[in-house]
Amino acid sequence: MKNYYWFTLVLVLLSSCTYDQYEPVVVSSSGYPTQVESIIVGKCATAGCHNTISKNAAAGLDLSNWEVMFEGTNNGAVTIPYRSDFSTLCYFTNVDSSLGLVVLPTMPVNENPLSEAEYLALKNWIDAGAPNKEGFVKFSDDLNRHKFYVVNQGCDVATVFDADTRVAMRIVDVGQNPGASPPESPHNIKVTPDGLYWCVVFLNADIVQVFSTATDQLVKTIPIGNGIAGGWNTLTISKDSKKAYSVDYNGGRVAFVDLEAGTSNTVGPFPITGNPSPNLHGVALNATDDTLYVTCQEISKILKIPVNDIINYQDININPIGPWQLPFPMKPHEIIFSPDYSKYFVTCQDTNVNQVRVFNTSNDQLVQVIPVGKVPLEFAVYEDGNLLFVTNTEDDFFPDMRGSISVIDLNTLTEIKKIKVGWQPHGIAVDPVKQVVYIANRNYTGGPAPHHAASCAGKNGYLSIIDLNTLERIPDFKPEVSVDPYAVGVRVKN
Repeated sequence: MKNYYWFTLVLVLLSSCTYDQYEPVVVSSSGYPTQVESIIVGKCATAGCHNTISKNAAAGLDLSNWEVMFEGTNNGAVTIPYRSDFSTLCYFTNVDSSLGLVVLPTMPVNENPLSEAEYLALKNWIDAGAPNKEGFVKFSDDLNRHKFYVVNQGCDVATVFDADTRVAMRIVDVGQNPGASPPESPHNIKVTPDGLYWCVVFLNADIVQVFSTATDQLVKTIPIGNGIAGGWNTLTISKDSKKAYSVDYNGGRVAFVDLEAGTSNTVGPFPITGNPSPNLHGVALNATDDTLYVTCQEISKILKIPVNDIINYQDININPIGPWQLPFPMKPHEIIFSPDYSKYFVTCQDTNVNQVRVFNTSNDQLVQVIPVGKVPLEFAVYEDGNLLFVTNTEDDFFPDMRGSISVIDLNTLTEIKKIKVGWQPHGIAVDPVKQVVYIANRNYTGGPAPHHAASCAGKNGYLSIIDLNTLERIPDFKPEVSVDPYAVGVRVKN
C-alpha cells in the first residue's frame, strides 16, 4: 500500500529546479530533529528547490521547516505521520526498492542521492510519527478535530483528512488482514450521529469495524453474517448512535448490529416473488428509526422492513404501471430521505434508465422522476440549502471527463445543474460547516494514469471538492489517494 499523492508538478517541476542566489534557511530555525534537519534542510530545502523563496517553482513544496512541510505540495501532503509507506517524501528519496517504493526523479535532483543511512533515518523518523525537535507529532493536539474520511475498495485503508487544511493527516489500516490479496474491500463508511465513531463494512469480510473519531484507532470488530459469508455493501446508523444495519448483496440478508454491546444478528434472506434472495445494496432508516428501506439492486424493488417485526416486511415496485413505467429493470442502487422525511429518493442505475425516482413516504407512491446523468449511484443531502447531490459515475455529459455530479433542488424536484468533478465519481459527503462537498473519484476504468505506482492492484483515485456557495468545483484540489476510493464520511467538530 505504498501510494500517495505527488502530482505531475512534482514529476516535472521538481526535476527542473534551478538554483537562485539565496541562501538556504538557517538550520536552527527548522524545527526538525537534528539528524533529520541535516538531511532535509541541508539537501532538500536548498536554494532553487524546496525553500520558501523557490517553492513556487517546485510544486509549492516548502521543506524549510517542520511546520510548513505539512502543508505539502499544491496538491496535498508529502509526509503522513507513522506511515512512511504512504509518504512521498520517502518515495522520491529512495533508490533501493528493497527498502520501499522508488519513484523518479530521485531527489535531490542533479545531486548525489541520499545514502541508505540517510534514507532510513527519514523513513524511521516518519514511522515514529515525524515529530518535531520537541517530540510533538503533527495533528495530535486536538482530539475533537474536524475531519473527513475516505475508504478505498482496492486497498484496505482509510485516509483521514484534516478539514481545516485539507491535507491527509493519517492513514489507517482497516479490516482483519490489512495488505491481504485480494483486499477485504472496505465498501462503505459512516460516522455515527454523535460524532464519536466511524464504522466500516466490507465486501470481502463479514465484520463491522468501529473506530474512534478522536484517535482514529480501532475500538471493536463486530462479526456479522452468522458464520455465512456475504457481500456487505452499506450500513445505516440509528440517530442515537447505538444501532447499525448493514445489507448483504450476495445473500439478501440484513445484519442488525448493536454498536454498544459489539454484537449482531443477521436475518433473511427476504424472498420476493421470482427472486428468493434479492441482491441488497442501499439502506436507510425512516424518521422514527423503526423501519428499514433497502434497495434490491438487480430488479425494480425496494424492501420496507420493520426492525421489530421483520416477518411483516413489504416489497415496493419502483416501476409501477403508469406514465413513468419503463420496459427495463430500474436497478435501484442507493436510497435516502429528504431532510423532513416526507419523501425518499432512489438512484436507478440501469443504463437505459439513469433516473432518480421520488416517492411519498406516507404511501410509497411514485411522485416524480428526475432524469440525471449516466449510472447514478450515491447521494448526499445539503439540508440548509435543500439540495440533493448525486454521483453519476459513468456520465459523458462533459466530453473530457467520465462522470458528473447532479444537483437536485428538493423544493422543485428538478435537476438544476451538472458539475464536472473528476473521473468516475462515486462516494460523496456534504460538510455543512466548511460549506463544501467532498467527492471520491474512482478513476477505475480508462481514467488518467496515476502519478506514482501503487502496491495494490489497480490505479490510484483522487478527490474533488465542490463549493456549496457557488456550486462549482474548487480548483487546485486533486489529492491522489489509494486504489478505488469508494466512500466518504465527515466528522464535524463539536
